[in-house]
Amino acid sequence: MVISASDISVVIPTINEQDNIVGAVESALGAGAVEVWVADGGSTDRTIEYARQAGALVCCGDAGRAVQQNNGAKYATKMILCFLHADNRLDSAALQQAAIYFSEDGANRWSCFHQNIEATGIAYPLLQWGNAWRARWLGRVFGDQAITVSRELFEVIGGFPEVDLMEDVLLSKTLRHLGLRPCVLAGPVNISARRWMKNGIIRQTLSNWWL
Repeated sequence: MVISASDISVVIPTINEQDNIVGAVESALGAGAVEVWVADGGSTDRTIEYARQAGALVCCGDAGRAVQQNNGAKYATKMILCFLHADNRLDSAALQQAAIYFSEDGANRWSCFHQNIEATGIAYPLLQWGNAWRARWLGRVFGDQAITVSRELFEVIGGFPEVDLMEDVLLSKTLRHLGLRPCVLAGPVNISARRWMKNGIIRQTLSNWWL
């Protein structure tokens, strides 16, 4: 089956992301998506307004990233689902890379992307390498690598576990138990360094890997 970028729904969970949402939506549309869902969890700022102005569809529901992503997936109509954080940006070639990968036995596949952390310093390229290594060899993917999965497979496993933290790691674990490992596509997905800058590189990285 030949799949194109237009066969991929992009789902973006948000709570008060008015400063980031336009860039995220525009990156998805610029990568070839024709359906972008912003799954809002109760924003009190102008996130929803800005998302619609940027060209996204919006669904609203309970707060919680896992819950919101599952909600967005229910509304999405395409055969492939790409989950993008609001402070992430897809490279213009990213969805086409995914489309090529999913065109062969797409129902049983999932993927993520190499990262480009938008900050200077030698530590960030090392983080990018480590995260790609972890995904490729341990099958453990974080949400800011833009998890992409076939709708069929996503529904088989019941979507994201609706927990408060690390739903991405638990999803990865479920897929590993099915004998399925992700393909780490070139992407990249450009990601904000705000978590590392706020919490410190070592502390944030150890926290991520420990969880």
